[in-house]
Amino acid sequence: MIPSDRVFCDTGFFFASLAGADRHYDRAGALLEECRAERIRMFSTWEVVSETVTLLTYRLHPQAAVEFLDTMKPVLSLVPITDEILTEAEQVFRRQVRSRRFSFCDAISFVIVTTLLDNIPCLSFDEDFKALGLTVIG
Repeated sequence: MIPSDRVFCDTGFFFASLAGADRHYDRAGALLEECRAERIRMFSTWEVVSETVTLLTYRLHPQAAVEFLDTMKPVLSLVPITDEILTEAEQVFRRQVRSRRFSFCDAISFVIVTTLLDNIPCLSFDEDFKALGLTVIG
């Protein structure tokens, strides 16, 4: 059960929800259904949307990317990225990348969740989110 009326959605979660062969496909589908049924507000960023569309295009099929844009993007609350967020995300990225592979998109998501969204839970299958101390539902 999702313990909040708001969640942040990550690329891996979106990908799993559309990739039937993904090991998290069933769980992602159940979480999406819970969000719909409980009217949980889903937040994300254009960076996550871009990363998801690219991943779907190259790993599944371009039509999967179009399906994502048609079905998911309209129900998302997309958080705008400011220069301040990017500056802080760069600092997070520089610290984290020293010890592990870490995406800049994840750094942006971390800053958004911790500064603008009051540490709401994240729908994600990404271990980096857990390592950063975010509340992850996956």
